[in-house]
Amino acid sequence: MMTGRWTPEAAHAWFKAQPWLVGCNFTPSNAINQLEMWQASTFDLPTIDRELALAASVGMNSVRVYLHDLLWLEDSHGFLDRIDAFLNVADRHRIRTMLVLFDSCWHPEPALGPQPEPRKGVHNSGWVQSPGMPTLQNADEHHRLEDYVRGVVGRFGQDPRVLAWDIWNEPDNGPEVALCDPVALQAKADLVVPLLVDAFGWARDMKPMQPLTSGIWLGDWSAPDLLSPIQRAQTGHSDIISFHNYGIAEDFAQRVKWLKTMGRPLMCTEYMARPAGSTFQAILPVAKEHEVGTFCWGLVKGKTQTHLPWDKWENPNIEGLKERWFHDIFHEDGTPHDENEVEFLRLISELDKIAA
Repeated sequence: MMTGRWTPEAAHAWFKAQPWLVGCNFTPSNAINQLEMWQASTFDLPTIDRELALAASVGMNSVRVYLHDLLWLEDSHGFLDRIDAFLNVADRHRIRTMLVLFDSCWHPEPALGPQPEPRKGVHNSGWVQSPGMPTLQNADEHHRLEDYVRGVVGRFGQDPRVLAWDIWNEPDNGPEVALCDPVALQAKADLVVPLLVDAFGWARDMKPMQPLTSGIWLGDWSAPDLLSPIQRAQTGHSDIISFHNYGIAEDFAQRVKWLKTMGRPLMCTEYMARPAGSTFQAILPVAKEHEVGTFCWGLVKGKTQTHLPWDKWENPNIEGLKERWFHDIFHEDGTPHDENEVEFLRLISELDKIAA
C-alpha cells in the first residue's frame, strides 16, 4: 500500500484499470449549495436517485460531488452516514464518485442552517467556500479541518464506490475571480498554499486506495516555471493531474498537450459551457482521443441556476434565459435541454464500451 505520492507508473496502472471516465459535477436540483445538499433536514435521497438515473441513462459512469467542512463540525457521524447513503445510490446506478473536500469559489462566509433562496437571474448565487474566510484566516481552527479530512478519507479511503479524492477545488479562486481585488486574492493564496499542502498530507496519511488530485484552471501551463505557487503545489502533490477548461476544442487539446509533459494520467474535472464553444460534441472526441477523463459542469437545472452564464452575478438575467443554457443537461422533469446532445452522449459512451 502506497503511503507517499503515487509514482507515475502506479498512477498509469490505476488509470488503465478504469473505464473511460465520462461524468458530471453533481448537485441535486433542489439544493442551492453543498450545505443544502448534505444537511440532515434537506438531504433528499429520492431526488438524488432520480437524477443519478438520468446521468446513467446517457452513459455517465462517474460524478464529482462537493462536501463541506462545516457538515463535519455539525454532525460528523450523521454526515458520514449520509455520504454512505449517497454512495449506495450512485453504486446502484454503476456510478463512482469523486469527492471534493475543499472549495475556494463563491461566497466566503458559509453558515449552517437554512440556506438562502436563489437570487433571480444569478448563476450559482448560493454556493459557498469551504473553508470560509474566517476559518482560513484563523490558524486555531485548522485542527478541525484536519479532523474532517482524516475522518472522511479514513471512512471511505478503502471504499471502491469512491473513485478519487479532489482535495481542493480552484484554491486560487474567490467570490468571483473577475471582480476580485488582486491584492486580496494574493493574500488568500498565501493562506491557502500551506493548508493545501497540509490537506494532501492529511489525506495521504489515511492510506487511501484512491488517487488524490487538485485541478488547475487558470493561466499558461506551457512550462513548469509559468505555474503559480498554488499550481505547483497542486500538480506536485497530485497522483492524477486534473484541470478545468471551458474553452473550444483546440484550447482543450493544447492544454492536454502541455499537461501530458508531467507524465501522469489526466482528468478534466470541469468543462462544458455551450456559448463559449465547450460542448459535448466538441470536447468529448478530443478527450477520448487523448485518454482524458471528463466531468461536465451540471446535470439537472435547479437551484444553483448554473444554466445561466457566469456574468449573471454582475448582470442578473431577470427576464429569463432565451438562448441555450450555459451548463446543465436536463430540466427538473427529466426532459433534455438538447435531445441531440443526450443522443451524442449515449452514442459516444456506447462506442467506447464496444471498443473496450
